[in-house]
Amino acid sequence: MADKALITITSDLVFQLINTGLVFIVLKKLLFKPVLNIIESRENDIQDNLAKGELAKSQGIALKNEYEEKISRAKEEGQEIIKQATLRAEQKSEEIISEAKQEATHIKEKANKDIELERQKVMNEIKDDISDIALLAASKVIEKDIDKAKHEDLINDFIKKVGESK
Repeated sequence: MADKALITITSDLVFQLINTGLVFIVLKKLLFKPVLNIIESRENDIQDNLAKGELAKSQGIALKNEYEEKISRAKEEGQEIIKQATLRAEQKSEEIISEAKQEATHIKEKANKDIELERQKVMNEIKDDISDIALLAASKVIEKDIDKAKHEDLINDFIKKVGESK
């Protein structure tokens, strides 16, 4: 076989190289730059969105912490309110019990006074009845009318002495 060159420089080859160069330059000006600009713009938007997302995330975490703190304080305040209400209820209960005891004591004292007054009244009635019976018995025994007032004084003195000796 004869030595034939694989590539020979012909006019077709030169035109193809020039056409390829022109297509490359045209594509570079018309296609590569706009596509690169679009890709760069998209990349900047993604970076901005990531930065905004990180900012929103940190703000969300800060708000979450703030709300958790507020909830914690609200729970503490609620517990304090319940504690204060319980203390007030216990104090009110103690006051009511104390007032009831005082009223019961007052009622008991009044009842004792009423009993003592009633006892004195009954004793006086018994004394009167005894003096009437003694006067009647004495008048029957003596068969004459005795001075009733004088005799009642004697009987009352006698009953008083007997009552004191008991």
